[in-house]
Amino acid sequence: MEQKAEFGMYGLPVDVKYCKKCVISNQRPSSVVEFKNTESSKKRTIGFDNEGVCEACRYAENKKSINWQEREEELHKMLARFRSPDGNYDCIVPGSGGKDSIVAAHVLRYKYNMNPLLVTWAPHLYTIPGRRNFEAWVNAGFDNITYTPNQKVHRLITKLAFENLVHPFQPFIIGQKNVAPKVASLYKIPLVVYGENEAEYGNPIKDNDKATRSTKFFTYEQRLEEIYLGGVNAKKLITDYGLTRADIEPYMPIAPEAAESLKMEVHYLGYYLRWDPQWAYYYSVENTDFYPNDQRTEGSYSKYNSLDDKIDWFHFYTYFIKFGIGRATYDAAQEVRNGHITRDEGVRLVKRFDGEFPKQYFRDNLEYMGVTEQKFYEIIDRARPPHLWKQVNQKWQLRQQVS
Repeated sequence: MEQKAEFGMYGLPVDVKYCKKCVISNQRPSSVVEFKNTESSKKRTIGFDNEGVCEACRYAENKKSINWQEREEELHKMLARFRSPDGNYDCIVPGSGGKDSIVAAHVLRYKYNMNPLLVTWAPHLYTIPGRRNFEAWVNAGFDNITYTPNQKVHRLITKLAFENLVHPFQPFIIGQKNVAPKVASLYKIPLVVYGENEAEYGNPIKDNDKATRSTKFFTYEQRLEEIYLGGVNAKKLITDYGLTRADIEPYMPIAPEAAESLKMEVHYLGYYLRWDPQWAYYYSVENTDFYPNDQRTEGSYSKYNSLDDKIDWFHFYTYFIKFGIGRATYDAAQEVRNGHITRDEGVRLVKRFDGEFPKQYFRDNLEYMGVTEQKFYEIIDRARPPHLWKQVNQKWQLRQQVS
């Protein structure tokens, strides 16, 4: 008998399974960032145990048994090592004014007496609520450095990322992850503090066992032949696309020796404090001028997640096309794990909103990338894994959905 392939497009398991506790599927890739194209950089999907429960749910269960008072005492000791005696900057908080970066900056300054410098990698295209909440973040009493990359270069790499990887958000993700360590190195500030650890949403549980981020996320030897942006080798971007070394610099990770000489540490507040997206939203509203969107976000039922950048709308849609997982799945999975809704409620929300077409900023995004509508649909349809999608009466349908 002919043996059925175990993995399909993007290295996804062809046997689609859904978590018994939340609504996530085994198609969700881990949040791994690698700068070099190697076998080890292939995306690994979320793990499921023998009971059919995902790693994110198991970690949510583990959080209930953590002694959070002890963790906060660890936080006090860690911050004491870095706190400036003269009130100068003593930590970097990366973000763009979303609820999580607002909470991180606000508690560090007003609860733990730190002196944060906020660092932002500018969104591709600010939304109105995104810009409003960025200003609310800064107006809450902080200095901010915003890095805006060369827009001609950024548009090109975003277009390449969409055409080659069907991942238009990749240039933002790379810049966002690299800009804080760069500024920390420039200002000689050895502590960088993020809010929640993205690993708790589906990476191996062991990734959450420590407070610090591995240096592999933001350091790498700066050899152009080993760096890829938008699916294109950095050297080829120079020789074939007319970019310069300076054009590529904003996306480059810092060298390992730069982090080592500063003794840089990157910490997650979510290790020390019990992080919950809904709690972060309420905290932001109560302590700053943070506002949710005035309408439901396309693709979900939420009004306060991922509002900053118009490309977010494209990102979640392309994610849905490639992995069968959209915004509603992400939002509902988190809220089921945190006990805000039941799994049955999550299933109904996913079936109602997941994969909704992002028409609100559709034209803005096409114009930004320089992609025609026809080209957009050609790329989208090529990106659909056959084990996830089928055509019925010339319309695309998922072969199966959470139930």
